[in-house]
Amino acid sequence: MTTSSGRDALTAEVLRHSLMVAAEEAGIVVIRSAYSTFIVEGSDASAAILDRHGRLIAHSVATTLMNSMALSVALPEVLADHPAESMRPGDVFALNDAYRGGIHTNDILVFRPIFVGDTVEYFSGTLIHVSDLGGASAGGMAALATDIFAEGLQLPPVRIATADGLDPVMERLLRLNSRTPDLVMGDVRALIAGAGTAARRIEELLAEYGPAEFRRSVADYLDYTEARTRRALAALRPGTYRSEYAIDDDGVHPSLHPGAPPLVVRVAVTVAGGSAVIDFEGTDAQVAAAVNSSLSQSLAGAVFAIRCFLDPTLPMNAGGLRPLDIRLPAGSLLNAQSPYPCGGRFLPVYAAIEAIMQAMSEAAPDRAIAASGILQPFSIAARQAPYWIHLAYDFGGVGARAGKDGPDATGVHFGIGRNSVPQTEPVETRCPLVVEAVEFIPDSGGPGRWRGGLGSRTTFRLLADADVTTRGDRLRTAPPGRDGGRPGRLGGFFRRTPDGTVERLPAKNNNAHFRAGEAFIVETTGGGGLGRPEERDIEAVRADVADGRVTRLGAERDFGVVIGDDE
Repeated sequence: MTTSSGRDALTAEVLRHSLMVAAEEAGIVVIRSAYSTFIVEGSDASAAILDRHGRLIAHSVATTLMNSMALSVALPEVLADHPAESMRPGDVFALNDAYRGGIHTNDILVFRPIFVGDTVEYFSGTLIHVSDLGGASAGGMAALATDIFAEGLQLPPVRIATADGLDPVMERLLRLNSRTPDLVMGDVRALIAGAGTAARRIEELLAEYGPAEFRRSVADYLDYTEARTRRALAALRPGTYRSEYAIDDDGVHPSLHPGAPPLVVRVAVTVAGGSAVIDFEGTDAQVAAAVNSSLSQSLAGAVFAIRCFLDPTLPMNAGGLRPLDIRLPAGSLLNAQSPYPCGGRFLPVYAAIEAIMQAMSEAAPDRAIAASGILQPFSIAARQAPYWIHLAYDFGGVGARAGKDGPDATGVHFGIGRNSVPQTEPVETRCPLVVEAVEFIPDSGGPGRWRGGLGSRTTFRLLADADVTTRGDRLRTAPPGRDGGRPGRLGGFFRRTPDGTVERLPAKNNNAHFRAGEAFIVETTGGGGLGRPEERDIEAVRADVADGRVTRLGAERDFGVVIGDDE
C-alpha cells in the first residue's frame, strides 16, 4: 500500500495490520469469555474499528459483512440518541433494533467510544448472537412470527455500562427477558470485554503514532481501498444487468401454496465508469411473516454479491463502499419497517445475492455461477426449565462456477461460514442429544459440465423431549442450473421415529414437539450445475463415483457414463 502524500508506506502497512489485530484480539476475547455453545464452540463473534461517523475502518478476520455492515449502520443511530459530547470514558452502548442498523433481536451490538483528548473520535464494536432474548421460540428462532414483538426483546440504543461496570437496571431487564439469563449475561459481559480490549489497543496506537498521523493513515487506507475497488469495477463489461430470485414461501399465510405467486426480489445492476448502481426497485413488499430483512443486512448482501466478482484481495472498509450506490426501497422485503419481523432476514438477502450473482454472470461470464443451496438454521431446545438450547445451521452446496465444480455444503453466505458450525463432541456434552451422522448426500449436486456442490445430512437423536424450530428455503424450488446445467437436489427437515418412519417437517416451523428417542434430520439442498451434463469430462465423473459424490446410477442417469462394478 502506498499513501497519497508519499509518507512511509511500510509504516502505513504496519498501522493497517495493527488495526486488524486490535479487532482480532477483541473477537478472541469475546469467544473465550462467552457462555453460549454457539459462540464458544462455533467461534461466532465479530469485532470492528469505526470512526465517529460510522465508517468502517477495520475488522477481525472472523467478522462477516453481515455483522460489519450492521455495526457501521447502527453506530450513527447510537450517536443520534447519545451525542458524542455526552459520552464519558468507560461508557458502553448497546442495541439490537433491526430498524436502526441491527440484525434481529438476538444479535446484540456493543460500542465503546475511544477518546482523543476530550473528544470521541473512534469506536470499537463487537457483536454476537446471544443465546436467548425471549420471543415465541427459544434462541431467537420465531420462524412463524407475524410481527417483531414475537421475535423477542428490542433494545434501542442504550448505555449498558459505565466505568463503574454493567448497569444494574439493564442487567435485570435482560435477565427478565431471557430463558437462559446466566448465558445471556455471560455473553453480554464478553461483548463488553471485547470492545474494551479493542479500545485499549487503539488508544495505544494513537499514543504511538499521534492522533494526526493516525487520522491521515486511516484516510489514506480508505482512499486506497476506494481506488482499487473502482479499478476492479472498471474492468467489468459496462451495462445494465437484470435478474430476480424468489423465496419459496413465507411459512405463515395459507394462500402461499404450491402454484401461488412466490415472493420475489428483483435487481438491476448498472456498471459503468468504475462504479455500480444496485437498484432493487420492483422487489415485492414486506409481509407479516419472518421473511423480511433489515436495511443493514440487505446492504451487506448486496456488497457481498458484487465483491464476489471483483478482486478477492480487496480490503473491506468504508472506502470500498464509496463506488457502490445500493438502493433498497423502504417497505420492501429488503428494507422492512416496524413492526414487520426481520428474524428471517437471510431469506430475502439470499434471494438478493442470487439475483445479483445471476445478473453479474452476464457481465462477467468467465466468473458465472449457478444458483446455490443456502443456510438452513434450526434450534433444538428444552420444552421447559431448566432450559438448554442447541442453535445451529448447516449449509447447502454452492452452484457450479465457470471452470470449477461447486464446493460441497459450504453455502454462498454473506455472514458466517462453515467453520462456525459447532463440533459434535461439545454439542453432545452440553445438550441431551447424540449426533448420529454428518455426511454428504451423493447425487445432490446439480449435474452439469461443472457439477454443483453437494448438500449434507446431519442426524440428531434426542435423549430428552425437546422443541424443534426450523427456518429454511430452497426446499420447495431447487436452485436452478445455468447454461444447460440442472438443478440441485432439494433438502429438508425431517423427523425419524424409533420404528424408522420418516416425516418431512415444514421448512418454516415453530416448536415441533420431539420425544426422546426420535431423530431430527437436517438435509441441505445441493447447488445447481453449469453447462450441459453430457459435456462433463468422463474422468471427472469416474472420480466423483470413486469419491462417493456421485453414485453409479447417477453417473449413468445424469451424465451418460456407465461405471462398471470393478471400477
